[in-house]
Amino acid sequence: MCERLITEALDLLAENRTQKLIIEMLHATCSEVQSFKQQCITLVDYYAALIFSELALITPGNFCEKANLCGSTFTAGQLYQDSCVFCRMLVMKVLIKLRDPDTQLEILELLLKGCDAVKGLVRKCKRMVFEYGPIILNNTERFLEKNDVCTTVHACGVPPAASVEEAAAKVSDS
Repeated sequence: MCERLITEALDLLAENRTQKLIIEMLHATCSEVQSFKQQCITLVDYYAALIFSELALITPGNFCEKANLCGSTFTAGQLYQDSCVFCRMLVMKVLIKLRDPDTQLEILELLLKGCDAVKGLVRKCKRMVFEYGPIILNNTERFLEKNDVCTTVHACGVPPAASVEEAAAKVSDS
């Protein structure tokens, strides 16, 4: 199931229109950062190409193994039948990680290391990470809480009335 989902995600990300949409969304976000708008756009333009080229190198099997999504307590048949439940559990695991201060620190440290590659803008980049990194992490968490990502990626057929957290509570009860 993991490999199937990753294959679909990678196929979607490989499409030029998807990449353009992602870059447009990031540029729009940069517009909200008035004092660093141009630097933000430059960072997006520089790193987006690198990210998309790195994503092209990912193999679904390796990704699923590294993410510890293989050998779980579910069988492949159960995962295929219950892809919606599996997706909701996965979103909850991501939310739990995003709420973990150690994970947040790791993400911010990675972003700060990335700033070293932006010649001439290292200080401004690091300032942006310190200023906007926590906000982005918080907004990502809220986005996952409020949006039905699992329906968006077609893991679930019909949007549920319950939130992701309510669905996770039901999953953990069963």
